Amino acid sequence: MINKEMSVSEIVNTLEDGMTIGIGGWGGRRKPMAIIREIVKSDLRDLTIAAYGGCDVGMLASARKIKKLIFGFVSLDVIPLEAHFRRARSAGEFEVMEVDEGMFQLGLKAAAQNLSFLPCRAGLGTDVMTHNPHIKTIQDPYGDEHFVAMPAIKLDVALCHVTEADRLGNSFIGGPDPFFDEWFCRAADRAYLSCERLVDTAAFDDDHKIMRMPIERNLIAGVAEVPFGAHPTSSGPDYGIDVAHLKAYSATAKEGWDNYVRDYVGAEDYVEHVGGADRIRALPLPVF
Repeated sequence: MINKEMSVSEIVNTLEDGMTIGIGGWGGRRKPMAIIREIVKSDLRDLTIAAYGGCDVGMLASARKIKKLIFGFVSLDVIPLEAHFRRARSAGEFEVMEVDEGMFQLGLKAAAQNLSFLPCRAGLGTDVMTHNPHIKTIQDPYGDEHFVAMPAIKLDVALCHVTEADRLGNSFIGGPDPFFDEWFCRAADRAYLSCERLVDTAAFDDDHKIMRMPIERNLIAGVAEVPFGAHPTSSGPDYGIDVAHLKAYSATAKEGWDNYVRDYVGAEDYVEHVGGADRIRALPLPVF
């Protein structure tokens, strides 16, 4: 069996300028933020980012890493619109492909199935089509109805954060929000995970966990153990969204971004710098 354990810096060192990178998680939940901060510190440029975005997208935008953004939304959940994304998009700093959340999912699933598109009704009669004139419609071959032909979102790399993983690439998502992480991984040529805890494979010999292991280990190229690696987003059931930190972070979209990078992205001990492990564990889980 292959030992896939890596460090965050080793994962980021495999990435290249111009790649299309899918980022798992959902808005303010379970984003691979330790990996994102390492990308911010790197020399990587001209990335195409595909995400149900949160502060992962915002940080990469303010760090001038994004050439193109493919997204269904960019939100911090508790803060409806991500301020760094808003600033960058208003300034026209990158190309955008904005689609319906369901269309985004189908784009990943098309890529996972080696299809060029999948049909859907979402987007018909909306400005999704107005602002994406390259997205075509297709006639039902068995009838007269027309559908949107959502193009595949093919990824070079997927980055996701999970609750537990082993050195072989098996993983478990403990929170209530597994959503589309598996499809990011299936749509990518290779995928990397950060995890709260690196465990022995025997830890997955549990019916409850087996039902929450959607990402197949053969999809995973590397795993990094990073306790609290999703902060300031949540990683249930271990900790919730750090609302106070996200408010302070959001304010730096107007002034202070360089100071944020210095104080937090460049911090020698990030966890201690944001208040320590006990403080993060005490963050209340989001209720939806």
